Amino acid sequence: MLDFLDFSFLDILDIVLVAILLYYVYKLLKGTVAINIFIGIALVVFIWKITQALQMEMLSGLLGTLISLGAIAILIVFQPEVRKFLLMLGSTNFTNKRNFLKQISFLKTEISTNMDVESIVTACEEMAKTKTGALIVLERNHNLDFVKSIGDKMNLEINKPILKSIFYKNSPLHDGAIIIKENYIIATRIILPLSTKTLPARFGLRHRAAIGITEKTDALCLAVSEETGKISYIKDGEFVLFKNNNELTETIRYDLN
Repeated sequence: MLDFLDFSFLDILDIVLVAILLYYVYKLLKGTVAINIFIGIALVVFIWKITQALQMEMLSGLLGTLISLGAIAILIVFQPEVRKFLLMLGSTNFTNKRNFLKQISFLKTEISTNMDVESIVTACEEMAKTKTGALIVLERNHNLDFVKSIGDKMNLEINKPILKSIFYKNSPLHDGAIIIKENYIIATRIILPLSTKTLPARFGLRHRAAIGITEKTDALCLAVSEETGKISYIKDGEFVLFKNNNELTETIRYDLN
């Protein structure tokens, strides 16, 4: 009855690989409503495997049937997350050793960043006062090469004056979005995919583009409205509320790690 406790090397390898897979699924879903569904499914599968090991035929058979019948429903529920995961795999630059190791590394629970978040938020705050429209994309783990190629490649270390000058209305670079990776502006005049969500009338194409890129990748977006002068922070295709700019800065720092 307890033969299943005899582990071989392959059993240990199997457990490690499953743990890695679950870790990345958790990282993908963390901070979204789908994480609660994922935890519930994981518990059902865990109980199912226990009932199989204990040879509880009736209960394990019932749970196995429910899991197999629910596979299609799970794909429907997690459609945005599955799409984001496949997009991450498809856009990974395997020729760049540093980026590839960053994506497959599972020994670090957090990826530190030296991004000057305070300068970005301060620049947005000053642009908001003058109602200067801006759209800033902060790249995280998912490679954004599929949109970078549309715009102009850059290699500018970020600071407040540079950000404000890019989005100045007479600047040749102010149209579209910019992409920031680590502490550098790596692309400007980027055209982002638009979301098909129904949004309130006060939100225009800038916000729809911010939602679109964060639906498809794990990027973070800051949008400054040209009409209202309001700053919006978008993550996972949703607006993230914040009380003040200090809280916004801390939230972005947390999300980048």
